[in-house]
Amino acid sequence: KRVSTYFTGFAAVHCEMAQPLCGRAREILIGSARRIDVKTHAEGTYVCMEGPQFSTRAESLMHRAWGGDVIGMTAMPEAKLAREAQICYGLVALASDYDCWMPHEHNKDKQALLKEIMGNLQAATDNCLKLIKAVLTGPADLVCEDCPCRNSLDLALWTDQSQIDPADKEKLKVLFE
Repeated sequence: KRVSTYFTGFAAVHCEMAQPLCGRAREILIGSARRIDVKTHAEGTYVCMEGPQFSTRAESLMHRAWGGDVIGMTAMPEAKLAREAQICYGLVALASDYDCWMPHEHNKDKQALLKEIMGNLQAATDNCLKLIKAVLTGPADLVCEDCPCRNSLDLALWTDQSQIDPADKEKLKVLFE
């Protein structure tokens, strides 16, 4: 299991996660994608599952019933750790296939299916690299001091600081500076 907090064992920290991704980072990513004409979906719900594995058909159908648009394994705990570190965090999800809710053609060769998925991933990766370049060279200021992500720990620490071991405080002081 992946580590999901910097504060395990010595403090109760509950960052607000109603919107787990930074709104400003999202605007920059969407604007950059539109500027270079890379197809994006500006709205959607990401369902994160523990991997490494693919969904069962039952899980895939459940994720769709919940309103999930993208199923992946990599947005959590990264988004939570970024929020605890007060870092603006955006997500670029690279779609490779429809998950197992959409059955593949019964007569489709498994190697052909794998080749199709790998081709989709390569095309998505190429677009992602273009997008990263567009973000880094684009007109948007990537640093936003007044973004809510930058002060997400202000009300998140629920443990009385006098009860936290000084050595633990020292390890994480960079998060509170």
